[in-house]
Amino acid sequence: MKSKSIIFCLFFLISLINLWAQNTITDAELAKIKENAYKEFHPGIQSAIVENSIKKLSLNPQLRSQPDPYFKYQIQTGKPTDQKRSGRCWMFASMNTIRPFVIQKYNLSNFEFSYAYLFFYDQLEKANLFLQGIISTIDKPMDDRQVEWWFKNPIGDGGVWSSFVNLVNKYGLVPAEVMPETYHSNNTSEISSILATKLREHGIMMREAYNNNKKVDLQKMKLEALSEIYRILVYAFGEPPTTFSYRFVDKSNKPTDMKTYTPMSFYKEIIEINFDDFVMLMNDPTRPYYKVYEIEYDRNMVEGINWKYLNLPMNEIKALALKSLKDSMPMYFSCDVGKQLNNDIGLLDVNNYMYDTLFNMPFRMDKKQRILTFASGSSHGMNLIGVDTDANDVPIRWLIENSWGNAGYNGKLIMTDKWMDEYLFRLVVNKKYFPAETLKLLEQKPILLPSWDPMYRMDE
Repeated sequence: MKSKSIIFCLFFLISLINLWAQNTITDAELAKIKENAYKEFHPGIQSAIVENSIKKLSLNPQLRSQPDPYFKYQIQTGKPTDQKRSGRCWMFASMNTIRPFVIQKYNLSNFEFSYAYLFFYDQLEKANLFLQGIISTIDKPMDDRQVEWWFKNPIGDGGVWSSFVNLVNKYGLVPAEVMPETYHSNNTSEISSILATKLREHGIMMREAYNNNKKVDLQKMKLEALSEIYRILVYAFGEPPTTFSYRFVDKSNKPTDMKTYTPMSFYKEIIEINFDDFVMLMNDPTRPYYKVYEIEYDRNMVEGINWKYLNLPMNEIKALALKSLKDSMPMYFSCDVGKQLNNDIGLLDVNNYMYDTLFNMPFRMDKKQRILTFASGSSHGMNLIGVDTDANDVPIRWLIENSWGNAGYNGKLIMTDKWMDEYLFRLVVNKKYFPAETLKLLEQKPILLPSWDPMYRMDE
């Protein structure tokens, strides 16, 4: 019996080797590949590509000039903000969505919230979420997909609109002057690595302790871990204020009375917006439209809301965006910003780079195919603040407030309507602009997607 098993294994191994041999590149096939490749080969193009950037070589010469800065509907914002070398675009975009209302309310030249303050608690809450995730999967093996996911994604600096709402509703807001930026809030890679290492360490310690003693107090271990995380965060960002004194100074240099605030009282006084009225829209052609989706664990705190979105066709999303901008309501906007971006002039245009012309071959994937193959996804959060329309009030171009300092067009990006179709993913719109039939869609129970779904991409 044993000998038969050995013979079978050998036969299987030989068959596998033969199969590999059949599928390898043979000398004849290599010759054919080379022959076909050189049919459209141009030595001059090779010479140029070898010594130069492909983007530089493929830049469309007709799109090199500064785009027209005029927009029929445009919301006035403050000075450009700068996330520096951090993945906090989602936080900047969210704050920039509400910042114009503060500037207008107090007649200010400019205003900024403290990003370091909210980021401190974002990191603390994400640490707690990870550790609680370890506890909730404590009986599962290390190779369980959810356990693997936790250890692969212990913490990060990315997020989405709902991450911001979770934080603000719990911790409030403070002005930038009260808790300024630090080196590590502006440059998050080092501190993110330290935090991830420490969390993985505590995660494995908790699992080992449980395997040795099923009655071990995991919540106590979690609090001990969070104390270490808190200490690291204070070192990196400073201690978040619990109270502070502040006054606004308007454009004419006239100050308001000095007042003492807590972060929550400050937030409630200056922000007259109900975040429950805002809905995240998504254009995901890989899934049925007019459905609500929710991604499991796509949040930054245990008790916070997951990222939920209503999937709509682009024409309906753009119609809602137009209504919002006409009413001077900016919107959180996220997209695949790296595709076809000429940041020198701040232009997002599907024709910016002519890769097909340079390489003399088509690049064929549509939006659905790019998503399914992980070639495209939401990568960056910004703020939609303007639109230009034609004589029939149909959108032609859109204006985005970015958080890369003065880069682009004075800190902004201009995108064509076609580029928006191809690379927009998320848009947060106040539901007061929704028609009745769209509002009705929000009543459905969300379809729950796993944490490893392709749509799980934090804006950075």
